[in-house]
Amino acid sequence: MSDVVVMRDVVVVGGGCYGTFYAGQLARAQDKGKARFRRVIVVDRDPACRARAELGEAPDRTFAVAPWDVYFATFLGAAARARPGEPQDYIVPSPLMPHLMFQWVLARARQRWPERAVAVAPVPGSLGTPYDRSAPPPDHARYVSFADWLCPTHCVEPAICPAIGSARTWEMGDAVRGLAERLRAAGEPVHGPALFVCRHHVFGVGTFAVDAVLEGDEIVQAAGASGAAAAVLVGTISSCHGAVNLLRLGPLSVIRHPSSGGVAENG
Repeated sequence: MSDVVVMRDVVVVGGGCYGTFYAGQLARAQDKGKARFRRVIVVDRDPACRARAELGEAPDRTFAVAPWDVYFATFLGAAARARPGEPQDYIVPSPLMPHLMFQWVLARARQRWPERAVAVAPVPGSLGTPYDRSAPPPDHARYVSFADWLCPTHCVEPAICPAIGSARTWEMGDAVRGLAERLRAAGEPVHGPALFVCRHHVFGVGTFAVDAVLEGDEIVQAAGASGAAAAVLVGTISSCHGAVNLLRLGPLSVIRHPSSGGVAENG
């Protein structure tokens, strides 16, 4: 396995304290020959954000001045899966961001089925985590964590948890997949989960691949393809923490055309 992490473009969410740290670490990794990438894009609506003030523009670093949801609507809307053997694009999430990737797949579903009911529902059931809080409607994001302690800043979630000094026996992906299976067993038409899993990539920076987000959008598209009511469990997670949402698709409506006397499914 190569010691060099190869990426294409790396999008850092936020130009505040976390984004400044992540962009700086990526630059150090490239300088030390531990990473190769085309460019880092720091996204912040503040043109004078901390990352710009401390790091500045560089041949391999640029800044996008935009709200996060607006930026990703354009960036992900134009994205395509990497070809086999080619480097992928990655996203560096912020611990303080809303559930941006769910917001994107939700917007895509509403664009895909403009006449169909597409809603955000509360996530039912238990994930078995000591920390479990739900955002109020209409957000309904469920924020969960296996940590009931204060985690070290920039923890990379190693096999030995530094907070408790013993083995990390939990994995959030297993918890979310288990919830989806239990909901299906109870008769819920739940697809997925579509998971965007943040893992330590290089020099203390965690990422998930843009390809994973595109795959999540494909899961939603497949869930709605039959026209029946369906739901998709969507999560942006790491090993220890996560944000989980439930996207509900209503059945495709049936529109009657008086001129023909026939019916046609509208999707």
